[in-house]
Amino acid sequence: MSSEFISISWVQLLISLSLVSVSGVLSIYYKLKLEKDLAIGVLRAFVQLLTMGYLLKILFGLNSAVLVLALYLGMTLFSVNIIHGRVKEKRISYLMPTGLAVMFSYSLVTILVTKVVIGAQPWWDPQYFIPIGGMIAGNSMNSLALSLERFFSELKNRRNEVEMMLCHGADYKEATVDIFRGALRAGMIPAVNSLMGVGLVFLPGMMTGQILAGADPEEAVRYQIVVMFMLVASTALSSILVLLLVRKRCFSPAMTLLTGNKKG
Repeated sequence: MSSEFISISWVQLLISLSLVSVSGVLSIYYKLKLEKDLAIGVLRAFVQLLTMGYLLKILFGLNSAVLVLALYLGMTLFSVNIIHGRVKEKRISYLMPTGLAVMFSYSLVTILVTKVVIGAQPWWDPQYFIPIGGMIAGNSMNSLALSLERFFSELKNRRNEVEMMLCHGADYKEATVDIFRGALRAGMIPAVNSLMGVGLVFLPGMMTGQILAGADPEEAVRYQIVVMFMLVASTALSSILVLLLVRKRCFSPAMTLLTGNKKG
């Protein structure tokens, strides 16, 4: 097997744009009205990824813990903003709980993996800390959005059931136990499904990237196993934390359900 890394030129990168243009043509032909979103998405992907590439190049050269952690903080805060934009519920204040859950769970798992599992020296080495933190943020972000959206929608759909339980003396935890479990399960299912299909149905991005870069496939597999396990852990931890913090905010001090109320 050749271990030589094949560099991609700017011309080859632009040629790859034709892959996305297929989707644009289909959108126009079938009147899906997705061509604008595709164009914006392509532009944002170029700008954001190139910017990140240059930032990482600078960080690798400076080797500064402050700059690495500042970039990591920016990534996590941006993920919180994306979650807040995806979840439709606006009556319940869940931005701060989401931020706290994200900062704690993402940081804990990222530091554990880089310092203990991989053994990077120093533990904030940008070569490991930023890519691993980014994978955790990206995957957990989707799970958190799923969990919150499911939780709020089920509270609205089962409002009468929840209020009936409250009238019969149940506290907010007892009245929402099934909804809580369902929301937590919804957030964890994507990570569990990935565990089931990895290696057999698909080859994950990190493993594929390392192999394309010339790494030993066995070593790439070891890294990918660590990645899969850390994503399951961060998904579970962040989802349960945010649901625990948000659930009580859905009820007034008098134990009446707030979400879905027509009155302010």
